[in-house]
Amino acid sequence: VQLQASGGGLVQPGESLRLSCAASGSNLDYYSIGWFRQIPGKEREAVACISTRGGVTHYADFVKGRFTISRDNVLNTVYLQMNGLKSEDTAVYYCAASYLLAVATMCSGPTADYWGQGTQVTVSS
Repeated sequence: VQLQASGGGLVQPGESLRLSCAASGSNLDYYSIGWFRQIPGKEREAVACISTRGGVTHYADFVKGRFTISRDNVLNTVYLQMNGLKSEDTAVYYCAASYLLAVATMCSGPTADYWGQGTQVTVSS
């Protein structure tokens, strides 16, 4: 599975971005997908995860109510809608896929079967 993350950029506080994670090489139907982020000097942390069919989601406390993860298995793509961005959301965002892994487990730590290359999100005035 190859994952390609995109959609990052420079925005001002309070603005929105939508990240996309497009998969190739395999159908994502049997993969849980997670978005993770890493700030320089800090460990990679889970942001949001979604189950194989999208029925179960998990969010880190620091994004609840602001970010929404979704997936389109027809397009083989997972999205992260980020609203109300804050300066502390500045990081490199990665998408990851794990075969049939429970969502809570996937979001418990930065381990996955496959990783995308990351997309930079910068929130600054």
